[in-house]
Amino acid sequence: MKQIFVITSILVLSLFSPITTFGQGMMGFPNLSIDDTTIKNQQQEEEEGKKFLDDLNNKTITCEKLTDSDFEKIGEYFMAQSIGDTVRHINMNEMLKRMMGEKWEEQAHSAMGKRLSNCDITATFPEQVGSFWPMMNMMWGWSSYSQSYNINNNPMMWNFWFVWWIFMILLWIVVIVGIFAFIKWFTGQTNNSQSLEISKERYAKGEINKKEFEEMKKDLS
Repeated sequence: MKQIFVITSILVLSLFSPITTFGQGMMGFPNLSIDDTTIKNQQQEEEEGKKFLDDLNNKTITCEKLTDSDFEKIGEYFMAQSIGDTVRHINMNEMLKRMMGEKWEEQAHSAMGKRLSNCDITATFPEQVGSFWPMMNMMWGWSSYSQSYNINNNPMMWNFWFVWWIFMILLWIVVIVGIFAFIKWFTGQTNNSQSLEISKERYAKGEINKKEFEEMKKDLS
């Protein structure tokens, strides 16, 4: 029974291992070492994006005056609002760069900034992003800056994170149970092997007869 449980646990862990790796990548949680300078630079970009957005809203600047780099910062600001944490935002950006390239990541933020600022609602996303835009709108509650977007309070976003953390908790429970089961099984196998060797020595010395030896061997197998 113990062997079946251990084998089942190992199989489950084998199946979930690639999912865990994929999930960490998709959710932007690679094991990166992020220093204070990187965090400050990211926050500065987000603040500059917010200022550009406020200036557009206050009519102190026009869309035509902004460059792609400016719109990229606006996109960074919107992304920051959706993620809600600077470190996670940096991780997400790094994940996108690793998967698609730095230029792709910059173009995606720029297109996001143009669309969400209402400067160009038809701005073209880099290849492989455009088809996901409706889903991103639905998940994060994005529409446009002038339409009182709602990101952090979007129920679908909270439900998504809730399901994700439940999944990760259950996954770690399976991992921990599997490890303990394996240790227990391995320890039992070692003890049984030692006991069998002792029984063989006793049988060889004539301390026990063949019938007793066979019974001990059967109990330990």
